[in-house]
Amino acid sequence: MLIGDVARRSGVSARMLRHYESFGLVRPTGRTEGGYREYSGEDIRRIFHIESLRSLGLSLREVKRALDDPAFTPLELVDDLIRQTRERIEQETELLTRLRQVGAVEPAGWEDVLQIVGLLRALASKSAGKRQSAALFSAEETVVPVEALVEAVLSESDPHVAGALRWALAQAGDGVAELLAEGLDSPAAEVRKRAVQSIAEVTSGGATAVLRDALTNSDIVVRRCAALALGARGVADAVPTLIDMVVEEQSDVEAADALAALASRPALADRIATELVERLAHGAADASARRRLAEALADIPGSVAARSLVELSQDEDRAVALTAAYVLGVRDTR
Repeated sequence: MLIGDVARRSGVSARMLRHYESFGLVRPTGRTEGGYREYSGEDIRRIFHIESLRSLGLSLREVKRALDDPAFTPLELVDDLIRQTRERIEQETELLTRLRQVGAVEPAGWEDVLQIVGLLRALASKSAGKRQSAALFSAEETVVPVEALVEAVLSESDPHVAGALRWALAQAGDGVAELLAEGLDSPAAEVRKRAVQSIAEVTSGGATAVLRDALTNSDIVVRRCAALALGARGVADAVPTLIDMVVEEQSDVEAADALAALASRPALADRIATELVERLAHGAADASARRRLAEALADIPGSVAARSLVELSQDEDRAVALTAAYVLGVRDTR
């Protein structure tokens, strides 16, 4: 079979067949009287073998070794190809993500594109200072790839850089909280924590709803952080979690402050006082927890809190009684 026929049947161009020959991969069995290359059936089978191995990503040198070396074992080479392919996929995925981020902000010209690319490279820098500068710079510009900032804050371990990124995201407008919310379902506890901390600083639309949903998250750290943020926003749904935090001595001072802020609304004051008293009576057997609950009543206005403190001043637990008496004295001087 002549080279033209082989090219048509195999899909390998005549030029590539000549290249294979020069590399020693395949040689025509003979030549015609006119000097044309002539390939046998065995030659054609070898050509198909070459193409099959090349489709796996093997170089021509590796293909030659695979076909000609009897001692060759493919496992090591296949493992190496798997590693190379994974690296290539990661690089291509990173490039695709970067292109989408650039496209998402609809740059007006190449100056914008270069600015965005520079920002993305700085956010991925090994230097914490460069990452922090990029975060601060991004909040001042009109062209901001918000998805890149979200990705950066969820992976940032440096507290100073993370603070700058959270600040930048807080300036980014609507939709940020929903993007950050994806981090709340991460299998990594640190990512979940970074996500809820970032959402807590977002004041634009949607953040409060995301924080409400976070109150039922399986991660206790997420629930507590969400409760503190919601308490500061005046959302009553946070009350049970905040009281749990007082009982469990987990950011209990901040939780008590959040309860006091919520209780500044007359409609909530008696409810919060009642729930604190119920936990004193039934839910907190530990003496120190009962004392903290009594202290939390200090800043809750209204008759329910006042009556409860009077009763607690006669409590069997001397520490609780003294705490309640002290709190009453403080309330009387206000």
